Amino acid sequence: MKEMIKIYDTTLRDGTQGEGVSFSKVDKIRIANCLDSFGVSYIEGGWPGSNPKDMAFFEEAKKLTFKNAKIAAFGSTCRASNAVEKDPNLIALIDAETPVTTIFGKTWMLHVVDVLKISPDDNLAIILDSCAYLKDNGKEVIYDAEHFFDGFKDNADYAISTLKKAAAGGASTIVLCDTNGGSMPDEVREITGKVRAVLSEEITVGIHTHDDSGMGVANSVSSVQAGARHIQGTINGFGERCGNANLCTIIPNLELKLGYRALPDGQLKFLTEVSNFVYDLANLRPNTRQGYVGKSAFAHKGGIHVNAMEKTKVSYEHISPDAVGNETRFLISDLSGGSNILLKAAEHNIDLDPKGPEVRKILHELKRLESEGYEFEAAGASFELLMQKILQKHRPFFQLEGFRVIIEKRGHDDPCLSEATVKVNVDGKTELTAAEGDGPVNALDKALRKALLRFYPDIEAIKLKDYKVRIVDGESGTAAKTRVLIESSDGDKIWGTVGVSENIIEASWQALVDSVEHRLYMDEK
Repeated sequence: MKEMIKIYDTTLRDGTQGEGVSFSKVDKIRIANCLDSFGVSYIEGGWPGSNPKDMAFFEEAKKLTFKNAKIAAFGSTCRASNAVEKDPNLIALIDAETPVTTIFGKTWMLHVVDVLKISPDDNLAIILDSCAYLKDNGKEVIYDAEHFFDGFKDNADYAISTLKKAAAGGASTIVLCDTNGGSMPDEVREITGKVRAVLSEEITVGIHTHDDSGMGVANSVSSVQAGARHIQGTINGFGERCGNANLCTIIPNLELKLGYRALPDGQLKFLTEVSNFVYDLANLRPNTRQGYVGKSAFAHKGGIHVNAMEKTKVSYEHISPDAVGNETRFLISDLSGGSNILLKAAEHNIDLDPKGPEVRKILHELKRLESEGYEFEAAGASFELLMQKILQKHRPFFQLEGFRVIIEKRGHDDPCLSEATVKVNVDGKTELTAAEGDGPVNALDKALRKALLRFYPDIEAIKLKDYKVRIVDGESGTAAKTRVLIESSDGDKIWGTVGVSENIIEASWQALVDSVEHRLYMDEK
């Protein structure tokens, strides 16, 4: 039977200290439910008393039943000047009514003397008393030894003594924290092993690392290899400065590489879904290059790579993507070979003869367009339409007879006004419409869809999710070619399209037309 590593998620507390990360009370409840279903062992909800949002979360969490995870409230040891029963921080932890309380204390003499400005013995006393008070009030106590690795390297005997006081006070899990994120994996492994050797076997040793040296995941894994059986981290590595250890990388490494169990059976396949869910609630775009769960994690571009992947997937994939809920993707670019074209065509249910001239024609046109500034990696819908055109299977759904875009500013302090007029022909019927928008592209988009709506009512569902502009050849200055990438959705599927022109409006028009035509083409399939 695989040995269990307990996963302690602190996305809702430590993760929200990351720049640009914020969750409402409702967001936090939704994430907690998601993490519980996913199967983590602990969910740290916040610091009671530090802000109204965290207290609101704990009040709401009391009403819920969690099947896999225990909810933990976070705080610090008591102040040296306070008796434990009168310390506001400890009282707030008890009032949160969570089954688990996690408190941090000082390990590094620098912090004891220069920050807390108390004696080493007084620091030991407040660690002991704080843990004992929470234990006596029926809590499972997890003790986070802040700055432990820095403290150990400065004064190993004193650092170990702080852990022993926490254990004597009733802490069942003692977590070694690389708070500054500056330790190296060999240090973490060696020091964790020494701690494991001196603490009682009844005490679970844990690890909490930050990524300031890019070693957050490596340090967490190294600690497990030396005896840690409790890992703290965040989904997607959210956290202060460079972030916390990324659970989306740690968990599959534990389960797929090292033979441990971190989640209930069958739950690892939801990893990518959980990652994207948390990104979505944080209103942040996912890191496409993130290991295991990123959109590019199993994306293949080079022709040689794709040719090898066609023969055997293990040639360029270290795991099966579906193990973590991800998928293999084949990219199209000027680096592509025939194998890329065949595999991409198969994705769109286009049957090509590997030895037929069509493959070479598509490849030639692809490389010609990319040399002019087009980019099809994020514009699969445009590439599908390109293949249809080369294969002479494309039927235009409408013909443009003309468009006009007007931008007007009527006064120094007045906003710019944008208006677009579009004239199209659908099966011999002409439609002329106009629309206003927040900008010229928005106005053009509205006018185009307005013109087509009576012929194709389903396009009302299309929404633009993202719009990117890139200068292709900056040496030409303001006359440079512009590449426009548009991401569209109908509420069910998402697709990308591209346009290139010296005129940004023309480039945008190309991408808009492809977006609409792709949706109409999908309706006909």
